[in-house]
Amino acid sequence: MIIKELNGHTPKFGKDCFLAENCVIVGDVEMGNQCSIWYNAVIRGDVHFIRMGNKVNIQDGAVVHCTYQKSPTTIGNNVSVGHNAIVHGCTIHDNVLVGMGAIVMDDCVVESNSIIAAGAVVTQGTRVEAGTIYAGVPARKVKDISRELISGEIERIANNYVQNAGWYK
Repeated sequence: MIIKELNGHTPKFGKDCFLAENCVIVGDVEMGNQCSIWYNAVIRGDVHFIRMGNKVNIQDGAVVHCTYQKSPTTIGNNVSVGHNAIVHGCTIHDNVLVGMGAIVMDDCVVESNSIIAAGAVVTQGTRVEAGTIYAGVPARKVKDISRELISGEIERIANNYVQNAGWYK
């Protein structure tokens, strides 16, 4: 793994985190407890800060970045960022699933208990309403989320990744 100090900022990690051997974490990055950063994931806090809560999983090949002096990235608790997704200069609240290959652009806000569908492109400045699924290119609201989907998918995946990370430690 590459954990690199840059411009006086060294990445900071909470307790019980899993970092895959070939992940890259650079600069002004702070994450909470029980986070997992998977194979080929890149978290690059070189041009602005990146903050992540507890039980965040950044899956294989995903990229978390920001925009120089303009748009930091903030990720809440219990957030899953799917394989090959891009999260860039945005705010993601608690209990969110960003699907595989999705892109969340600068200045977006993804409110709690929401799903960004696989392959969706959430264009700059979009506000994703709490408790909804956004899908498509450009992403639009497709439906409200049931309590069963929140516990059955969003919470289940976040918890599974804490369990999966334990297998690698």
